[in-house]
Amino acid sequence: MAKVHIESVRELVEKAGYIRRQLALGVRRIGNVHIGGPMSATDAAVAIYYKYMDFDPDKLDDPNRNQFILSKGHNGILLYTIFCDMGMYDWDLLLDTYNTIGNPFGAHPNRKHVKGIEVSTGSLGHGLSWCCGIGHANRAKGIKSRLFCMLGDGEMEEGSNWEAILYAASKKLDNIVAVVDFNHCSAAFETGENMRWGEEGGPEGMANAFRAFGWNATVVDGTKMAEIDAALAALPEVTLNGKPNCIICSTQKGQGVKFMEERPSAWHIGGFSDETLAETLELIDAYTKERLAEVE
Repeated sequence: MAKVHIESVRELVEKAGYIRRQLALGVRRIGNVHIGGPMSATDAAVAIYYKYMDFDPDKLDDPNRNQFILSKGHNGILLYTIFCDMGMYDWDLLLDTYNTIGNPFGAHPNRKHVKGIEVSTGSLGHGLSWCCGIGHANRAKGIKSRLFCMLGDGEMEEGSNWEAILYAASKKLDNIVAVVDFNHCSAAFETGENMRWGEEGGPEGMANAFRAFGWNATVVDGTKMAEIDAALAALPEVTLNGKPNCIICSTQKGQGVKFMEERPSAWHIGGFSDETLAETLELIDAYTKERLAEVE
């Protein structure tokens, strides 16, 4: 299979709309699924996979490849959907066997069973630690590929993440790019209810924490593909001896589906009736249309 490479922001917005539709269709067929987080993470994941990672399903063993580690592992359905779109797996097989015993597509991704998954995740807070290990190994071999690690704002309350953040900066692992899907809600708490990110709170408060630990950090509006695209395009060249980088995407849990955005905790996991699916697809189409109008 040839490399998947999409150039324009408009095409990325369209692709994100398609992936959201597929996620919604999958939820209706599967039943209860982690859905709020995948919806908010879609834009950043699409930009990385379809433009910035040079992802090639035929070169998953290439030691020089860029890698994507999904620390917020309960969003595995998002990566499976992207992989199906790229022709790596059959869509019907995914939906018929998702999270069933003896089949590969678990609610949390397993690298032993699903090609394209770099690290098995689901226990929140350890994806970035894996990046530190892989980043060290790559530097020892002179490999200057990037390690994209997608995290959730909820898991950023885990101490292991901050150990990894301090370590990566101390060891100058500038091959690491942390991408935080700051969707303002974990499984149980909305932003600020459990912990607060400094005096500023929110995404900028988290960015300041990264900066204090020695990282480059930028905050973007995660509803604007152009901002995500610009932040990824602006990443400095990997030297294997510089500051690691963080992009914090301010999003909404259930992004693109208004009734999810209004009750984010309720849609950490959820399912659809036929009527809810029809409404969801209409909302996704309208949301995508609005986002496309912004890049005209």
